[in-house]
Amino acid sequence: MEFSNVTALAKGNVYFDGKVISHAILTAEGAKKTLGVILPGEYHFGTEAAEIMEIVEGSCSYVLDGSEESVAVAAGSSFQVPANSGFTITVDGEPCHYVCSFL
Repeated sequence: MEFSNVTALAKGNVYFDGKVISHAILTAEGAKKTLGVILPGEYHFGTEAAEIMEIVEGSCSYVLDGSEESVAVAAGSSFQVPANSGFTITVDGEPCHYVCSFL
């Protein structure tokens, strides 16, 4: 996945003792996305805005808040998270690379 004509914010967001790291980009149209890596483990994130998580390398599974269903996601796939909610993401094995788009 490649993005043209973007502004990259150099300071990254570091979560869970460095096991999840992301950097924000701003598109020419004003949309914000984050690009990141999730190391093996289980992590919970809250959301304000709705978002789409696109998995670009590796794999993960997720459980949306209020659900007990764990859904596996491979590279080339995505999942949506509603606004004002959250999800638990689990990565086993290789790191998971993602692009998060805010809706």
